[in-house]
Amino acid sequence: MPAENLKHPPATPSDAGLEHAADGLRGIAHGKTIILAGCLGMAYTQLTLCPAGIEFARHFGGTGLHIGILGAIPTGMLFLQFLSAVVANHLTHRRGLWMTVSIVQRLILLPVALGPVFLPGVSPTVWLWSFLGFSALNHGLLHFATPLWMSWMGDYLPRSRLSRFWGVRHLWMQWSGAASLLFASYLLQSYTDEIQTAFSILIVVAAVFGVADILLFLPVYEPPVTKIAETRIRKVLAEPFRNRDFRSFISFMSFWHFAAMVGAPFISLFLLAEVGMSLSRVLLLWVFCWVGGAACSARIGRLTERFGHRPILILCALLKSSNMLALILVPNDPEIAFPILVPVFILDSILNAGFVVATNGFMLTKSPSGNRTMFIAAGTALAGLVGGITSVVCGGLLTWFSLETVVFGIHLSSYRMLFLVSIVLRIASLLLVVRIRESDSHGTRHVVSQLIGATPLRLIHFPVGLFRSNAPDHDSEMTEAREDA
Repeated sequence: MPAENLKHPPATPSDAGLEHAADGLRGIAHGKTIILAGCLGMAYTQLTLCPAGIEFARHFGGTGLHIGILGAIPTGMLFLQFLSAVVANHLTHRRGLWMTVSIVQRLILLPVALGPVFLPGVSPTVWLWSFLGFSALNHGLLHFATPLWMSWMGDYLPRSRLSRFWGVRHLWMQWSGAASLLFASYLLQSYTDEIQTAFSILIVVAAVFGVADILLFLPVYEPPVTKIAETRIRKVLAEPFRNRDFRSFISFMSFWHFAAMVGAPFISLFLLAEVGMSLSRVLLLWVFCWVGGAACSARIGRLTERFGHRPILILCALLKSSNMLALILVPNDPEIAFPILVPVFILDSILNAGFVVATNGFMLTKSPSGNRTMFIAAGTALAGLVGGITSVVCGGLLTWFSLETVVFGIHLSSYRMLFLVSIVLRIASLLLVVRIRESDSHGTRHVVSQLIGATPLRLIHFPVGLFRSNAPDHDSEMTEAREDA
């Protein structure tokens, strides 16, 4: 790894927040480049996966089944990570293959986005299934490339302060996601009755950001792949599942995806079709969601580094049912529903940030340098397959069955019933998350006791330096604990 470190000039009041964010970058060459690339990649992801895609599918006759398939694709194609892991074990360097696959992936949606604009006479059914097919290719290529990139970063980034760096990176990615969705919201508001034109603009802009993300990694050093003595596919595939500590993580992630995907893929469709929100208002709601995660991601990274991944996952799983509960109770009035859901989505984004930082940190620190790509694939792909199947089945149920009932005075439609089932399953996942093996982590009660006296403003850290103390950063355990809280 190159020896040069990032430079840190003395902080001024205007850049205090940036200096604090840079604390997670010390000792990481090209740290800012990796973060900037992450922001561009997040912009690509949000512009291609935002609710505009759902409205685009509905415009061509998409039903709940089609939306279920669309929601299943991101996780259902995760099986390609296993193929990627097998291929990676026969490579010396990953960069060339990763960049080639990734650039193709960032351009793959352009034909289906621009096709309806230039070929308006083609059947809507053709464009609907083309959109689903190209979306599958998009995510398939993405998931093939992901273990290659994660393995590269696992070999490149130092283990020291890894969770802090991941938290800082996620912070700026959340702000990028919020800005991207804000742009999409204004664009769709300007093209209210022209979803084809609006969607094509979104995909073109996304492709530019996405390709720029990949090209930024050209100067980043890549250590060679650590060779493993055993390359037989059966043994390589089985190794993560034979690792007792990692197996507990795989079990939780698989059940969690099952629990989450019962309800999560249908949130935007529920808000559009049943609550009656406009597409631009739904996008604005997701903007607030991303802002919540951006405000807390860096702090979550510090907490994860100090207390471990396991307690953060337990706390996030414990609170993640809050959004499903709010969606069950919210009235079918967009003017009332929007202000109610804003704080709920902000909290949910904070919890999502905790999941991302903790799960990525666990996979990178608990996987061996040899066969790392297979460990990463096992930690995400199996869970994704479970979630993908769940999403398709639930989407089919929404299409084929219509439910209207009242329980304890609460009106339950088909959507709300799925949300209720998701709550029950999410609570049940606590039985698995507490069994994750991480010997060097703190107990959840200890973490809660450290946080119980923290004020909400100290938990939230904005990158502009708001709420940051001017006191010098001491290295003592007492000061560290107070800052983490």
